[in-house]
Parts: sequence; C-alpha cells; structure tokens
Amino acid sequence: MPAIKLNVIKPSVNNMTARVFLRAAKLDFSEQDVYGQTRTAEYLAKAPSHLTPMMETADLPKGALWESCAIMQYLCNKHGLDEFYPKDPESRAMIDSAMFYLIGTFYPYLARATYPALNFPLYAGEVGCSDADAETKEKARRAAVEALAEPLDVFRTFYIGDKPFIGGSKPSIADIRLAATLEFLAAIDYQLPDWAKTYVANMEKALGNAYTEPAGDVRGYIGYVKSQRQ
Repeated sequence: MPAIKLNVIKPSVNNMTARVFLRAAKLDFSEQDVYGQTRTAEYLAKAPSHLTPMMETADLPKGALWESCAIMQYLCNKHGLDEFYPKDPESRAMIDSAMFYLIGTFYPYLARATYPALNFPLYAGEVGCSDADAETKEKARRAAVEALAEPLDVFRTFYIGDKPFIGGSKPSIADIRLAATLEFLAAIDYQLPDWAKTYVANMEKALGNAYTEPAGDVRGYIGYVKSQRQ
C-alpha cells in the first residue's frame, strides 16, 4: 500500500496542482476522490480545515497536510526532489515568492472572476455571496477580471523573464501551481496573452501525461458547466 494518500476534488485547480506534482515526481501514492465527503466526521477528524487537496502519510506529525504548495514543498524536501525545488537559497526564494504571490494576490482575483461561472462557493464576505443584487455582483466580478492582467504580467516580467519557466529550463513547483491555476480562466473565456498560452503549452509538453491527465478533469468540468449555460 502506498505511503502517501492524496484526497482530492478533481475539478479544482488547487487539487490539480498536487495531482500533477505527484505524477511528475513519480512518487508512489494512492488517490481518493472525496467530493461531498469533506464535511464528514471521518474527514474532519483528519483535516479540521475540511480542505483539499489533503495528503495523508504516517510520516507527518498529525498524519495529514493540506495546501497544495505546502504539500509540494514537503515532498520535495522529504525526497530530495531538487529538480522541482532547488536547494540553492536564491533560486528557492524566487520559487517561494512566486507561489506566495499567486496565492496571496493573483488567486483571490481569479476566484472572484471565475467561481461564479464554475458554480463554486465564494468566500464569506465577498460581494458575490452577499445580499447584493445580480447587477452589483456582476460588476464586482468584472472588476476582478480586469484586475487579473497586472499580477499575471508580473509572472512574465519578474519571475519568468527570458527563461521558459519560473524554475529556469525545467518546471518547478511554482510553475505547476501557476499553470494549473491558469486552467480556470477558460471558464470565463479569458483571453490569455500569447506568452501565457505558450507557457501552459510548454508545461504540458514538458510534463506529459503527468499534466494532461489531471488537467483533463479540470477541462472536462469547465466544458460541462459551460454547456449548461448554452
């Protein structure tokens, strides 16, 4: 039995991140689809956050770990996967910064822009899940869409520059997190700049089925929800 169990909800790009990484890293693991189960007593006993992806392994102090970036960082450290997360402090700082910038700045805009189209619940306190009228909610969503361009371009100008990937010549864990995240923008027919289209295509080419298989679940879900609007 694999020492690693990954609990996932397949349409999520947060989950896609961990799913791609574990495949690309060629680690021995099992995968459990926990759609509709994250609020059960059994799941909450392991992960009171009720979040996915959630990794279970006996090696961890509490036996569980959530947050896709933390999962990737831990497994790289555990298994010496320097090709995805180099030990050089300066290289690692750029990778960490890119992931934190995505989570703290880019993803909140992306969630506000795409979650309504994906039928995902918005975070408490957001206009989209308030008592505001439909016009106000849509105005807030459009504002989030417009706000995406600036932080997205920061990845091009600062983190990637003249290299193929944030990690340099090969994808890093920050690249896996970014490429997976960009998949959600298809839900709103967001026009990615040419560099971003090339970047995602290069990620899929570099990682092969490790990327394509989990991406297929996200793309399939997006295709389904879009078909329901027609």
